[in-house]
Amino acid sequence: MLKGRKELIVLTHKLLDIFLTATAFIGTYFIKKYLFPEPFRGLAETPNYYIILLMVIIVWYVLFSLFNLYASYRRRTYAQIFWNMIMAVSTGMIILAFSIFIFKIADVSRIMMGLFFLLNIGLLAFSKWIVYKSLTHYHHKAFNIRNIIIIGYKERAKDVINAIEKSDGYRILGCLDINEDALNKEVQNGIHVIGTVDHLEKILTEEVVDELIFAMPLREVEDIVKYIIVAEEIGVVVRIIPDWYLYNIMYQPGIGTVKFEPFLKLPTMVLTITPSRQEELLIKSAFDYIFACILMVLFMPLFLVISCAIKLSSKGSVLFKQKRYGLNGRSFLLYKFRTMVADAEARRQDLEALNETDGPVFKIKKDPRIIPFVGTLLRKTSLDELPQLINVLKGEMSLIGPRPPIPAEVKEYEIWQRRRLSMKPGITGLWQCTPRRNEVSFEDWVKMDLSYIDDWSLWLDFKILLKTAKVVFIGAGR
Repeated sequence: MLKGRKELIVLTHKLLDIFLTATAFIGTYFIKKYLFPEPFRGLAETPNYYIILLMVIIVWYVLFSLFNLYASYRRRTYAQIFWNMIMAVSTGMIILAFSIFIFKIADVSRIMMGLFFLLNIGLLAFSKWIVYKSLTHYHHKAFNIRNIIIIGYKERAKDVINAIEKSDGYRILGCLDINEDALNKEVQNGIHVIGTVDHLEKILTEEVVDELIFAMPLREVEDIVKYIIVAEEIGVVVRIIPDWYLYNIMYQPGIGTVKFEPFLKLPTMVLTITPSRQEELLIKSAFDYIFACILMVLFMPLFLVISCAIKLSSKGSVLFKQKRYGLNGRSFLLYKFRTMVADAEARRQDLEALNETDGPVFKIKKDPRIIPFVGTLLRKTSLDELPQLINVLKGEMSLIGPRPPIPAEVKEYEIWQRRRLSMKPGITGLWQCTPRRNEVSFEDWVKMDLSYIDDWSLWLDFKILLKTAKVVFIGAGR
């Protein structure tokens, strides 16, 4: 799965570089033809710049791969990446100049080609700096690391450990076994038995676990279906190193989609009810970053206006930061424009009796802690959510998905409710677009999130975006 995802990421990265290169060429063409000061403005009609652009796209596409621009960023510095990019573009310019000479393409503007060289390097350098910083952040925060628990500790488990340790992107938290005698035993290379299968539910609810791998004969695990259903209710992917004891679970009610899939060249059976369309999810992630970047630029003046309004109307910081839980329980700081007085959290306990929602969520229709006018307006228009674009750019959130809960809420979740953490949280979602959303019960809210996870598609995201725009326009927030 990760191999296919990696290949798709590399292809997307290549297409982005080619897009930026074509943008630089077209941009310099119009700058030289229409924006340069006299007497340097204008271009001769003789050369066909469409042909030159086609040559640039072909040559640059080949050179970007030859100069190793898409090797893993994990073990390289930005200086190395930048130097390889400079060498690729410089070599491309030499090949282009040689091709223009060979094919006798006359009157090509040297000023335009020089400007194209500088603009191309500038756009690519900025793009790769953003990618490098983002990947460094993900590596540091482990947003792209899949945490794994292995059931079993003998030879089959050792094969899994060996395969995982040869690949990037995975971390083994430990092994579980059916016997307490195996506790604390070292399985291999510092990986220990950290508990028994009886501890599985506790571990899945208290730790960040992305995948569970059964690496022992299933017939040896008493009541195996119970453990699989617990994992699936929470939203953790279950992998099984197959044996001939499959028929007992493949057709059990409550078990999700069953499929066979290679895992680091090992055959595994996968059971999951969360979306597994990696290509579409990658498109969703790319859309998140692109759209978030565009919105950040467009709304920058609005950010400044709102910041000044908050500062003038209330003491305290402009941004409200709160610990939330994201994908599979990963914690992060969520950013919002502050709409309440500075000591709002301290005053919450006095207002618990006024809570109008069931479950662990706390909401009051006319909350006395909200900053008069400014806070009310920001909430009504949902503009207080804008800083979460920063969370999207950091890879902690998506534009669309279940709302990220606070840790205190998650502690009160039932097992089936934790599955709303199995997809990256979003700024908006089905609940935000629901008429009279604040009257929806917590249980129905969670069911909406699970429905989104089960039925997710790019088209569904698009429809939610349109509905969200309508909600913001009519000021239905609170």
